[in-house]
Amino acid sequence: MKKTLLIVLAVVGLVFVYGLSVYNGLVSANESADGQWAQVESQYQRRFDLIPNLVSSVQGAMKQEQGIFTALADARSKYAGSVTINDKAKAASEVESSLGRLLAIMENYPQLKSVETVQTLMSQLEGAENRISVERMRFNDTIKGYNLKVKVFPSSIVASMFGFGERNYFEAAAGTEVAPKVNL
Repeated sequence: MKKTLLIVLAVVGLVFVYGLSVYNGLVSANESADGQWAQVESQYQRRFDLIPNLVSSVQGAMKQEQGIFTALADARSKYAGSVTINDKAKAASEVESSLGRLLAIMENYPQLKSVETVQTLMSQLEGAENRISVERMRFNDTIKGYNLKVKVFPSSIVASMFGFGERNYFEAAAGTEVAPKVNL
């Protein structure tokens, strides 16, 4: 009887330690996902800090293209007002779409390309876009690891017991796969 009790206690102890380990792993993975999203947002902020400077530089040379500047400002405002990751991702996609139109317009104005300020800002914006792309990829990789922990048996049992659910990947908004067309 005493031996059976010790075996049962040992099994219960191992299950408890395993459950605690899985729980801590899920908390860590969840925090990693939040931290990686913060990196994405940091790169978005860098982009948003560059946009007003680029827009101001280009506006001086292109008074007639006010619509694109309004669209950029509106998209930035939507991002600032977004609360969820999905809303922020959608608003960021709108910014990218507006930037794509602005870049296409600039291609049709060769005199803008020769303005040193515009060249510098364009280069910085291109770097920001590359950083955003890398951070989004890292975010999705982090979410993949987290989602695997939430879905794989037996950790899925611990995940469901403590309310850890699947998280969404960053996905581009519908229509962003089509390059913007500009007719001047």
